[in-house]
Amino acid sequence: MVKDRTKDMTIGEPMKLIFWFSLPLLIGNIFQQLYNIADIVIVGRTLGMKALAAVGATSPIFFFLMFVIVGLTNGFSVITGQRFGAKDIVGVKRSTTVSTVLSTVFTLAFSLILLFFMNVFLKYMNVPQDIYKDAYIYIQIVCAGLIVTNIYNLIANIVRALGDSKTPLYFLIFASILNIFLALLFILKFHWGIPGSAAAVVISQAVSAILCLIYVKKKFPILHLKKEDWFFAIRKESIPFAIEHLKVGIPMSLQSSVLGIGILIIQSVCNSFGADIIAAFTAALRIEQIATLPMISFGIALAAYTAQNYGALNFSRIRAGVNKCSLINITLSIIMAIIIHFWGSDIVGLFIGKKETHIISIARSYLWISTIFYFFLGQIFIFRNALQGMGEALLPLIASIGELLVRSFAAIYLAVRFSYFGIFYAGPIAWILASTIMATGYYTKFFSIMKKAHNKIRQSKTYKK
Repeated sequence: MVKDRTKDMTIGEPMKLIFWFSLPLLIGNIFQQLYNIADIVIVGRTLGMKALAAVGATSPIFFFLMFVIVGLTNGFSVITGQRFGAKDIVGVKRSTTVSTVLSTVFTLAFSLILLFFMNVFLKYMNVPQDIYKDAYIYIQIVCAGLIVTNIYNLIANIVRALGDSKTPLYFLIFASILNIFLALLFILKFHWGIPGSAAAVVISQAVSAILCLIYVKKKFPILHLKKEDWFFAIRKESIPFAIEHLKVGIPMSLQSSVLGIGILIIQSVCNSFGADIIAAFTAALRIEQIATLPMISFGIALAAYTAQNYGALNFSRIRAGVNKCSLINITLSIIMAIIIHFWGSDIVGLFIGKKETHIISIARSYLWISTIFYFFLGQIFIFRNALQGMGEALLPLIASIGELLVRSFAAIYLAVRFSYFGIFYAGPIAWILASTIMATGYYTKFFSIMKKAHNKIRQSKTYKK
C-alpha cells in the first residue's frame, strides 16, 4: 500500500505544525548552503584567494538565478496549496502540470538569454580583469544547468504545498554531500580548478532532481498524473488556470529577482574595491545566509500553512501563525546577534583560514553591523510569506522594489562617502523600510479579509431571517 505523505495544516495547533514543518526546511536550507559553502571553503583553501574572489564576484548572479526560479515555482505552488486546502484533488493535479509547463518554458528562455549576454553582465558588475576568466567560466557552467535546478525546486515546492517538508530534504542532503565529494574530486584529483567546482554544483543538483522525481512518483498518490492532466496543461481551456498561476508566480519571481538585483548592485560596488574586499564580502554573506536560515525556514513553512488555511477559509489560524512566528523571530534575532558578536572572527576564519587577518577583520565588521538588524529581516520573511500564502503578490513586489532602490542608493552613496565600510549599512537600512511596508500590507490585507468574511456572515443571517 502506498503511504500518503501529504499533511493537512488546517487542523491542529498552529505553532506545533509550523515548527515541525519548518525543521526539515531548516536542515534542508543548511544543506542547500553547503553547495555554496563547499565552493568557498574548497576553492579558497585549495586554489587561493583570487579563485575565491572569482567565485564570489559571480555569486550574486547565481543567487539572482536561484531567486527567480524559487520565486516562480513557489508562486505556482501557492495555487497548488490552496487547491489542496480546499480538497480539490483534480485542481492539485492540474496545478502541477500547468506549473511544470510554465516553469520549464521560463527557465529555458532565461538560460539562453544569460548564456548569450553573460559578458555584458560581468562587465557592468566591475569584475576585475585578473579574475574575469575564471568568473566567466564558473557562471556559464552554472547557467547551463539551470533546468535541473528548476525541476528540483518545482517538485520541492509542490510537495511542501501538500504539507510534506521532509521528502525534499532527504535528496537535498544526499546531493549536498555529493557536491562536496565531486568538488574535491574534480579540483584535487582531476585538477579542473574553477570549472570543476561549477560542474560539481550542476551534477549534484541533477541527481537531486532525478531522485526526487522517482520518489514522488512512488510515494505521492495525489501526484500520479495521467495523460489527460498533461493534455489539460497544453489546451486552450487551461489558459485561465495558467493565468491564475502567473498572477502569483510572476510577481513572486519579480520580487525575488528584485532582491537578486539588489545584491548584484552591491556586489558591483564591492567589486570596485579589489579581490580582498570581494573575498571578505563573499565570506561574510555566506555566514549571514547561514545565520538567517531559521528565519527563512519559518517563513517558507508559514507560506504553506497560510495557503492551506486560506483555501479552507480559516483566517483566525493564519493570524495565530503569524503572531507566534513573530515571537520566535525576536528570540532567533537575539541569539544570532550574540553568536556573531562573540564568535564572528572564528567563524570567518573557518571559511578562509586564520592567516588572512585583514580579510577576517573586514568580514567581521560587516557581520557586527548587520546582526543588529536581523529582527527586521526576519519580519520581512514572515509578513511576505503570509501575504503570498493568501495569494497577495503585488504588495511584496512593491516592498521589494522599495528595498532595492533604498539598498542600491545607500550602497552607492555610502561607498562614496565611507569607502567599502559604507556598503555594510545598505542592507539594514533597506530591511527596516521593507519590513515596515510588509507589516502595513499584511495587517491591511488581513483586516480586509476579516471584514468581508463578517459581512458575508451578517448577510447570510439576514437572508435566513
